[in-house]
Amino acid sequence: MTQYNQQLYVFEDARPVPAVIRSYTEADFDELIVIQSETFPPPYPPEQWWNKEQLHEHVSRFPEGALCIEVDGVLAGSVTSLIVDFDPAKPAHSWADTTDHGYIRTHKPDGNTLYVADICVRPRFRKLGLGKWLLQSLYHVTVEKKLDRLLGGGRMPGYHRYAGQMSAEAYLDAVVRGEIKDPVITFLLRCGRTPLGVAENYLEDEESCNYGALMEWRNPFKS
Repeated sequence: MTQYNQQLYVFEDARPVPAVIRSYTEADFDELIVIQSETFPPPYPPEQWWNKEQLHEHVSRFPEGALCIEVDGVLAGSVTSLIVDFDPAKPAHSWADTTDHGYIRTHKPDGNTLYVADICVRPRFRKLGLGKWLLQSLYHVTVEKKLDRLLGGGRMPGYHRYAGQMSAEAYLDAVVRGEIKDPVITFLLRCGRTPLGVAENYLEDEESCNYGALMEWRNPFKS
């Protein structure tokens, strides 16, 4: 297994800052859990942050999909993925079932799709574009593994404000048309992801009314 390591610069205002995207290891576990607590503060339940058992599964089952980013030597965020079999004709699924509640014991090395289990960036680093860099690293993994696509279910945190006026599908369409700006879905569009539809009961999330927007990035080297 080849360790992922990408050197780059990110920009803090106009100042270039050295950064590296790399595979995370057991030595990073404590800090990764701290990052989860900063990224998902209360009222987000702490039991839904990564725990060491989950992180151990990530680095042992699919280390190529367990990546973190350091900025000037400080761990600033991470992204975790697994390989699944996805049938576009039957898109409905939940995050918990697909990721085995984050333990990724559902990882299928012979599957066709790289699936995003989680992405998080420390709040103080969010103006540096790290989330986009982390997703781009998964595009590299998708191509290297010759998979059909990168797929994930995005939260729709703005939907609760419109739920009485439109369906989740109509909300997603409005975001894609630029009529509504959603902090997660708009970000994913900027990262090159395109919508496949909406999954009901995707995750427990009041802001999204438990919906998830299924967003993919197709491998451009596969028909």
